[in-house]
Amino acid sequence: MDNFASLPIIVQTLILSSITCGLTLLGSSMVFFFKSINKKVINIMLSVSAGVMLASAFFSLLLPAIEQSEKVFGNKFLMPTIGFFVGGIFVILVDLFLEKVTKNNEKMQILSKKRQFLLVSAITFHNIPEGMCVGVAVACASLGMEGGIMSAIMLALGIGIQNFPEGASVSLPMRSEGYSRTKSFLWGAFSGIVEPIFAILACLTVNFSSVIMPLLLSVSSGAMISVACTELIAESAKDDKNLTTLFVILGFCLMMILDLAL
Repeated sequence: MDNFASLPIIVQTLILSSITCGLTLLGSSMVFFFKSINKKVINIMLSVSAGVMLASAFFSLLLPAIEQSEKVFGNKFLMPTIGFFVGGIFVILVDLFLEKVTKNNEKMQILSKKRQFLLVSAITFHNIPEGMCVGVAVACASLGMEGGIMSAIMLALGIGIQNFPEGASVSLPMRSEGYSRTKSFLWGAFSGIVEPIFAILACLTVNFSSVIMPLLLSVSSGAMISVACTELIAESAKDDKNLTTLFVILGFCLMMILDLAL
């Protein structure tokens, strides 16, 4: 752990965001082995990831944003509130836009290639704020904020776990549409490439400007909670809300212990 923490923060960010991207690739690779993945297993993975992300959003992002806002602006709540709202609404608006475009195109009975393009676009857009969260978490760890590098690592793992079924959700439907296994895998893998790019950009932005840090932290927190609610919890709770609740709680507890005890 000490060896990893001693690496340049850009290298740390690249490694952790590559893990999240790599798990997208791993999910996409399921097209080579399965026609589908057990829905219950996916729901458990999504629920645990949601719990991890909710805890990370609060302990690793929002709390440091409040602390930094007080130091920089002399006000605890204004900047974190604005940033949190903007981050959450951004994800919701992107989701609504993509949903509207998809429905409009379904009504037009578009070709399967265009349907798959929309699917890849939707997953890719959702991966942008996730990549930003990893970059911000690494930058915070480098500045000695609460949670440290272990928090950033667990956040990356939580995002990566939920990226696994996302990768599969792209590649498996494309395979069912008649695409080759290789092409289906590549499209699924493509959806995760944005994460390392935006992770590095967010990390650089935070380190170059401490004034903007409270805003970026709170924006990332709002985006993280919005993704967890709209994508992970909403999807997994469709089949068994009690099972979803249980594993969200377990994921939250795991991340909270790692944040506060290590």
